[in-house]
Amino acid sequence: MLRLILIFALLLPLTAGDFQVSRSTAQLTSAQLLHAFEGDPETDYRLGEGDEISIDVWGRDDLTGHHIVGPDGQITLPLIGSQRAAGLTRAELAQLANDRWKPFYESLAVTVKVWKYESNKILVLGRVAHPGVLAYEGGITVLEAVARAGGLPVGGMGVDKAALTRCVVFRDKDKIAWIDLRSIVNGSNMANNIRLRRNDTLYIPDADDQVVYVLGEVARPGTVRLTPEMTFLDALAQTGGPTPEARSGRIHLVRQSDGIEREFAMKDFADPTKKPNVDLQNGDIIYVPGSFLSKVGYLLQKLSPAISYALFGKAMVN
Repeated sequence: MLRLILIFALLLPLTAGDFQVSRSTAQLTSAQLLHAFEGDPETDYRLGEGDEISIDVWGRDDLTGHHIVGPDGQITLPLIGSQRAAGLTRAELAQLANDRWKPFYESLAVTVKVWKYESNKILVLGRVAHPGVLAYEGGITVLEAVARAGGLPVGGMGVDKAALTRCVVFRDKDKIAWIDLRSIVNGSNMANNIRLRRNDTLYIPDADDQVVYVLGEVARPGTVRLTPEMTFLDALAQTGGPTPEARSGRIHLVRQSDGIEREFAMKDFADPTKKPNVDLQNGDIIYVPGSFLSKVGYLLQKLSPAISYALFGKAMVN
């Protein structure tokens, strides 16, 4: 979903020598970009896989019924068969059903009710007591997610590590934001307590965690714990590797702390004459664009070292 702000920037050309290991760490996202990342609150619930709903048609028991939105996002309605419900609001689904039934019936009054919310889920990982999937009905904030995951660890070494000053939110396949967790927990800056969205991943690292981020068209975008011997290909492999939609000839390695970017092709790693020598560093971002970018330009926002929020977008080639 490169469905957000398009940012145009110049990318710095690099040679292999530009990538030297340094001791930079992920920086916090600025208040302005964090506000943009949060976006407007979602006022209308959109149905998703697993939701249990009823469609009631006044005076028509043959059309009224209970439904569960399937893994494919579909429900099956009398007479008109499979219809997509995932992504629609209750009002939109009611209108869709009414329109599909209109050739057979006149003046239908259709309403949709949600009996069980199953599709609103986030994943909480890292230094919480009970990491895993959290389901919610209404909105949920960072602090609420941490509390529902059992809170931050306490006692012994955990207290120091939960000097945990930061957390990171992954959204879609191409957005990340670093958040000042301490300011939320102690109440000094509740503006950082942003609303999370369906399918977000909230990751709370140890104070000494060394990580890289693999985003874009890979099987499982997210955080990879950096080890001394980890290679570029190791990091890709830990996220399941590029998907069939990936444009593997233009994989980007971004080092925001130094304001530099470099591009690779997967085939380069199999060619002994071109095999890149890449030392990964804490905070590096590996971004695998989708193949649909083959006919459009790829632009990456060049951010200052004080910001660690990546916005990826597309624009027509000049």
